[in-house]
Amino acid sequence: MILMNDFKAEPPELLEAVLFATRRVLESGWYVLGNEVLAFEQEWAQLCGVAYGVGVGNGMDAIEIALRALDIGPGDEVITTPMTAFATVLAIVRAGATPVLADIDPRTALLSIDSAVRCVTQRTKAVLLVHLYGQVRSMVAWQSFCEGTGIKLIEDCAQAHLATLNGKVAGSFGAAGAYSFYPTKNLGAAGDAGMLVTGDELLANRAKCLRNYGQSVRYQHPELGMNSRLDELHAAMLSERLKWLQKFTCRRHQIATLYRSGIQNVAIRQLDSPEEDSAHVYHLYVITCDQRDVLQAHLYERGVQSLIHYPVPVHHQASCRDIKRDAMGLHASELHSDTCLSLPCHPQMTDADIMQVIDAVNLFRVD
Repeated sequence: MILMNDFKAEPPELLEAVLFATRRVLESGWYVLGNEVLAFEQEWAQLCGVAYGVGVGNGMDAIEIALRALDIGPGDEVITTPMTAFATVLAIVRAGATPVLADIDPRTALLSIDSAVRCVTQRTKAVLLVHLYGQVRSMVAWQSFCEGTGIKLIEDCAQAHLATLNGKVAGSFGAAGAYSFYPTKNLGAAGDAGMLVTGDELLANRAKCLRNYGQSVRYQHPELGMNSRLDELHAAMLSERLKWLQKFTCRRHQIATLYRSGIQNVAIRQLDSPEEDSAHVYHLYVITCDQRDVLQAHLYERGVQSLIHYPVPVHHQASCRDIKRDAMGLHASELHSDTCLSLPCHPQMTDADIMQVIDAVNLFRVD
């Protein structure tokens, strides 16, 4: 079976490096907010093209802390997409703000500017832009939109590790970027981990306070924060895994290129190509099909695992039935959630694996 992710197939050299890093931390006797975290924060921020990185517990916390550090909370609205992991919207709610859902562009599955425009009110304080599947697109337009309306641009970069457009990296276009290092991400830890990146020193300092119980100096709590600290073990592991990220991303590009040219089936639709090769890091390679569930079963029978990201849009979740949204509806999001399917696209895939996936997709027939 060709898996969506195959951690056991990772290079032995990488495993050895991670084990060595773990031993280094354990022998140091310092496990929280030490030199490993500081080193990884600095390296990741530099790669993102910003001055500051703030390591936190996970990607959702990174979004919540960014919102709170920008004083976005009760009474404020934040526009985002219904086609995302639930954590995106949950972070807005946890910050005390009101999420407002705009529709997607069906050609890319990314947030539609036209729909976002319809969602703007006097209470709108930010757009939380999700770089879904690993793609960064139309950033000049999004920056202009936010500047023109006087609202903040916050980037959810959970799937877009170091995706680059016009020389700028995901997370550096707006006021802050939120990264997840969940195990399945392009750069993943052995558990939950995340980081907020920003070029704003004041925002970074406040984020550091918020992640640590609202503590400015030890035992001084000028505001109510949270417990969301990237630990030394995960920081050390991530520093070692980071050395492999460029190579792994290159392999994802190779897989995606072969998929794009090799999949030739009238029943299958592919999303638009990225604006630049570097603007998509292919955390997921997503196709759409009107008989998606039948296609998924067909692939499984031929030894190919696939997953749906995401089968239930946010506004169809039981806890979000009454969530605010574009008055014209979220029809593109609903159609996409009914038809989208993610194919394996991880760097441990062999050339034979890639051809097996392509052949299985091309063999699919609609009755």
